[in-house]
Amino acid sequence: MKILQILPELNVGGVETGTIDLARYLTEHGHEAVVVSHGGALVPELKSAGAKHYTLPVHQKNLLTMFWSIKKLQRIIIQEKVDIVHARSRVPAWVAYFACRKTGVPFITTCHGYYSKHFFSVVMGWAKLIIVPSRVIGHHMVEDFGVPLESIRCIPRSVDVRKFNIPRDEDPKRHPVIAIVGRITPLKGHEYFLRAMARVVRQMPYVKAWVIGDAPSEKESYKEGLLSLTKQLGLVNCVEFLGNRKDIPQLLSRVDVLVLSTVTQESFGRVILEAQAAGVPVVATRVGGVVDIIEEGETGFLVAPRQPDEMAQAILRILNDASLSKAIVANAKKKLLEEYTLDRMASQTLAVYQELLQTVHLLVIKLSAIGDALLITPSLKALREKFPFARISCLVGSSIRELLQRCPYVDEVLVCDPKGKHHGRLGLWRLGRTLRKHHFDKVIDLQNNRKSHLLAFLSFCPERYGYKNKKWGFLLSRGIKDDQGILPAVPHQFRVLKKVGISMKEDVKLEVWPSSQDYRYIRELLESYWLAKGVAVVGINIAASTRWPSKNWPKEHIAKLCDLLAAKNIRVVLTGLKSDQPAAQAVVKLTKAKPIDLTGKTTVLQMASLIQQCSAFVVSDSAPMHLAAAVSTPFVALFGPTDPFRHLPPAEKYKVIALKPHCAPCYQGHCPIKTHVCMANISPQAVLQEIESLIEKKQET
Repeated sequence: MKILQILPELNVGGVETGTIDLARYLTEHGHEAVVVSHGGALVPELKSAGAKHYTLPVHQKNLLTMFWSIKKLQRIIIQEKVDIVHARSRVPAWVAYFACRKTGVPFITTCHGYYSKHFFSVVMGWAKLIIVPSRVIGHHMVEDFGVPLESIRCIPRSVDVRKFNIPRDEDPKRHPVIAIVGRITPLKGHEYFLRAMARVVRQMPYVKAWVIGDAPSEKESYKEGLLSLTKQLGLVNCVEFLGNRKDIPQLLSRVDVLVLSTVTQESFGRVILEAQAAGVPVVATRVGGVVDIIEEGETGFLVAPRQPDEMAQAILRILNDASLSKAIVANAKKKLLEEYTLDRMASQTLAVYQELLQTVHLLVIKLSAIGDALLITPSLKALREKFPFARISCLVGSSIRELLQRCPYVDEVLVCDPKGKHHGRLGLWRLGRTLRKHHFDKVIDLQNNRKSHLLAFLSFCPERYGYKNKKWGFLLSRGIKDDQGILPAVPHQFRVLKKVGISMKEDVKLEVWPSSQDYRYIRELLESYWLAKGVAVVGINIAASTRWPSKNWPKEHIAKLCDLLAAKNIRVVLTGLKSDQPAAQAVVKLTKAKPIDLTGKTTVLQMASLIQQCSAFVVSDSAPMHLAAAVSTPFVALFGPTDPFRHLPPAEKYKVIALKPHCAPCYQGHCPIKTHVCMANISPQAVLQEIESLIEKKQET
């Protein structure tokens, strides 16, 4: 792999050191490392580790500079053939995010800080996978930035133990040294360290204190205040400001206690590991990820932030008890070698890189009715076969959720609720925000209307597939023209899938997945109607949706068919929704042989189970027709206002009756000429004849 790490600068600091350590590990293990930063004192060390460095002003919060850097980074990514871009700070993350979107290279971040809840920080949570150094930072990113928990990977920082394997200065005449290491900023709590030192000096006047690190240019006044405080506390003779140093391992070999005095949520505390590697006991404030490293009284001491008295007591306890100090050092070193070595951190990071490259997250959009949702099941199966290890999500309308909940080809069903929380423009934006958190690699829009195209766009997915029609098809990045004329639904979908390398097979079929409870419910329901085993059963669906009364077969015809079937010793079951119950009751009143009326008594999956028990099924162009195809029940499809070529599902055994008068297909929900001739002229005798032929064929097989 070739990994590009991007960070503001390469000067002194834990992030910078970790970047170089990882780059060295990558090159030593057969990978390639590229680093982009504004440069700094550590660039020569980076290059000596075998990494390549590019200088860009990715430390500046200037929009024009950032736009310029995005273009430059794109060229670097392409030129170097980078596999993954790893951002380690916020400005570099903004630059990297947009450069990765343009180049299609996977993007990952490491959250090295406890970021303020601000828009500028949100980009750190926009990666598909996010590395955090501690549980505290992981919780912070989930709770405050809405990052999905499944996107978090906790990898503690590490230390190269070899660097700190330096013999300690054991001169008995040497004065004890207490050190604080880090940038001089108010967050690091240097003021409280100095006040604690004032209390320590009262009992041990001969101790020395080192302040290792320097203030950034914008914090010079704070450093001046610390120098003044040192004089006020009478510490001039025992406190020494050493500035930035490259010889930290050598300095730590002469330190007796290291203090971390941070007053805010520390993301981790790498300097603690460095001290432990050097055999130095640690006193640290109880903040952030520090509690992951130090076990109180076992591997160090934890004190409350901004409490110099408590800090001084912990320091004195270590200095006055040599056996305690040795025990803490030994315990800390043992834990360090088990959990915080460079090899462990780097190998875990490599594993995340591999996961990132192998993980493909797909979104399929289908928002319409149940019948249309069944028609996408061949597409879902084909996507799973093409991407066996992908995470496949399906965005559906609320009525479809149950249907796909047990689908083996889908990992997650997302619901669009246009009448509830996703109502209106604000609701769609809210849904788009939810989709963005999933970091989809590809969106397959099988709905192809304005709403679905807009949601695909709002997902911010770089690859958005669908038909480039007049319904905002311009929002698709990989749209195709709908220029092949009228096609059946499934082949129409597979034209889109062909763009992702999937061809349609000849044996495609619809699928549905009722549970054992669904089958048991139907079995017990039929038994309650004294339906004997072995008796032929024909199902008749009462009506299509309320939007399409023009598709309904007249009730008088249904009643007549019931009587004709009863004369053949065939039981009839009426199916439909709760809203179809009045029509079913009217049919029952018109018949001599009373059918079993189960309208409104089944869920979608229970209806599929019921249809599967039928020898044949009579249905107009509606969702139950697709259910019959999915459970391989022979069916007679009655078509009037719609075209069977476009809407007939792939099925094994079926018969189509479509008289096609001059006005059909009209695609009108209500008959425009009020005669309903296309459905009314289909006779019960014609339907009976087709049923008998299907049942005979079923018995033969």
